[in-house]
Amino acid sequence: MPPFGDGREVALSITADLIRGHTDTIILAALMSEDSYGYRISRMISKQTDGRFEMKEATLYTAFKRLEESGYISSYWGEEGTGARRRYYAITAKGREAYTRLLHEWAEAGELIERLIKAPSVGVDNI
Repeated sequence: MPPFGDGREVALSITADLIRGHTDTIILAALMSEDSYGYRISRMISKQTDGRFEMKEATLYTAFKRLEESGYISSYWGEEGTGARRRYYAITAKGREAYTRLLHEWAEAGELIERLIKAPSVGVDNI
């Protein structure tokens, strides 16, 4: 991937790196309104980003395991009448609290990043 050119490759890589750092928050957000399963959450992420970001299956299931071990989500087997059974994930009360905290952290980080990249630099002499 070239560092210059039209910039799309670099921008997508940077965006993906930023998003990956918030995998848990994204999954918790997806579970706030209803229980769901991995493939559906993966498709939702792709759809909401107009296909510009896709969460790899390994990343998704590693995050599910981490979130479940933390007590933020629980899982259960669905009762599909046809096809393979699906493992559903549900957010817990502890997970809802974590989601709220993570949203506040994201807002604060976003504000700080915006200050750092949009504001004129403060020279060392002005500190």
